[in-house]
Amino acid sequence: MDGDRVEIDGGIMEGGGQILRVSTALSCLLGLPLRVRRIRAGRSQPGLRPQHLSGLEIIRDLCDGKLNGGEIGSTEITFTPGKIKGGTHIADTKTAGSVCLLMQVAMPCVLFAASPSELHLKGGTNAEMAPQIDYTVMVFKPIVEKFNFTFNCDIKRRGYYPQGGGEVIVRMSPVKELSPINLTERGTVTKIYGRAFVAGALPIKLAKDMSAAAVRCIRREIRDLYINIQPVREPDDRAVGTGSGIIIVAETSTGCLLAGSSLGKRGKNSDKVGIEAAEMLLQNLKHGGTVDDSLQDQLIIFMALAKGVSRVKSGPITLHTQTAIHFAEQLTKAKFTVTKSEEEDPSNDTYIIECQGMGMINPNL
Repeated sequence: MDGDRVEIDGGIMEGGGQILRVSTALSCLLGLPLRVRRIRAGRSQPGLRPQHLSGLEIIRDLCDGKLNGGEIGSTEITFTPGKIKGGTHIADTKTAGSVCLLMQVAMPCVLFAASPSELHLKGGTNAEMAPQIDYTVMVFKPIVEKFNFTFNCDIKRRGYYPQGGGEVIVRMSPVKELSPINLTERGTVTKIYGRAFVAGALPIKLAKDMSAAAVRCIRREIRDLYINIQPVREPDDRAVGTGSGIIIVAETSTGCLLAGSSLGKRGKNSDKVGIEAAEMLLQNLKHGGTVDDSLQDQLIIFMALAKGVSRVKSGPITLHTQTAIHFAEQLTKAKFTVTKSEEEDPSNDTYIIECQGMGMINPNL
């Protein structure tokens, strides 16, 4: 059997958990036995962390697969997938590990299950080095649903660093196949909105300060648009621990959504949190692409699975995106090309990511 395993080097390119997420999801979907070596070789703590292990376990459970080497700190795993089934599945990082990254690994798989799925994902909802749950709901969801599927994301409880304790329930039904997407027209920014939140021991004033600082920063560049960033205090019964942060979304005339976000932490001035998010948003708007840096790589696996040609216009290609493309091409028959976009404005650093998808068909439907 081992002769047929696809060998993945988990230490190349971005060298982190993303390689594991993309390759195990595709292994599950395509029925390809996998060996991943040198897992997170480039990180300060190499090997599996609780969040990566939870991701592997939910994939294993989704398809009755076999996982060897699945323990914290392990730098090599083998995975043999079975048949993807629907139903209720639970993944719990038992830390502040991101529920959004658990969603990233499981979602493509349950789209091709035999029946509807309910994923109970537990951990951090607003964690560093991962999309915030608000980003997933406000930006990722409306855009990824253009591939012709829908999902429901119910935030039961928010959880923050260090203890986590958040819970999100994702419900989705399987599809026969995914449609390609064409996101190449940016249009003009028509509105800017968002939420600045505090939870636990923090006063609402901090949320108001984050919001006000962000608005001031955006106003310097964009004068004529109403900006609505709501300050929110999360209800105590729906948040575990203490946390704060902000997400700001710009919506365009063609339905594009681009965002900037930032998290508060002890000793970090709330104005700085707001300004960081605003600057990230402005940076994402500057290049003229239709997706922001955080969405770019999350669309790759769906483009690879879709039937037909998908085209997305983006800013400079991130290392995460290059990595996702590399492993999607290695495991599927999808073919990606990235070309510099011919812009009217030569100062725009934009690219077209084009993919001839493999046209995955759900064998269960």
